[in-house]
Amino acid sequence: MPRLRLSEIFLSLQGEADAVGWPTVFVRLTGCPLRCVWCDTAYAFHGGQWHTIDAILEAVAGHGVRHVCVTGGEPLAQKRCLVLLERLCDAGYAVSLETSGALDVAAVDPRVRKVVDLKAPGSGEAARNLWSNLDHLLPHDQLKIVIADRGDYEWAVARLHEHALAQRCQVLLSPVHGRLAPRELAQWILADRLPVRFQLQLHKQLWGDLPGH
Repeated sequence: MPRLRLSEIFLSLQGEADAVGWPTVFVRLTGCPLRCVWCDTAYAFHGGQWHTIDAILEAVAGHGVRHVCVTGGEPLAQKRCLVLLERLCDAGYAVSLETSGALDVAAVDPRVRKVVDLKAPGSGEAARNLWSNLDHLLPHDQLKIVIADRGDYEWAVARLHEHALAQRCQVLLSPVHGRLAPRELAQWILADRLPVRFQLQLHKQLWGDLPGH
């Protein structure tokens, strides 16, 4: 039976992207090839338990909600993640995938809402961005750029124009929690009239950095 290594499955409110606020089952896969300096889920880099895909679907169904988010770590680091995404879509869930953008998204089921995290220089992993992923974005997908400082913001503005990102899908800018004041980023966006959506991590406002939320 196909299996995946999971760090956790839990019910919470979606804290980001266009499904923010919806009760959502999070399926957090173990492992990530990146090491962003502001990562808040480093506990998912190692460990975890093996689960069959059937068992994962059974656990998701037990929570009784429509929205499911497959996240990590970097979920696409496990090739069978693609099978899980397809099975969740077949079961009728509204499925989103949170991915770093460093791994190829071409084979992701088109029914999935991809939330692709472009890495700004402040993450320490900007060289890992796989720019060919932009060609596989659909209108319902989203690009997320986490901003640590003014340098990251200027980088994001340049990429926004260079790749016509806002014409591809919704672009989300959010501040690194505890490092960049949200109001400061909001003021930059307004001053430049950027065609982006400002977001805060709702789950951080509610529960801080507690795992399982």
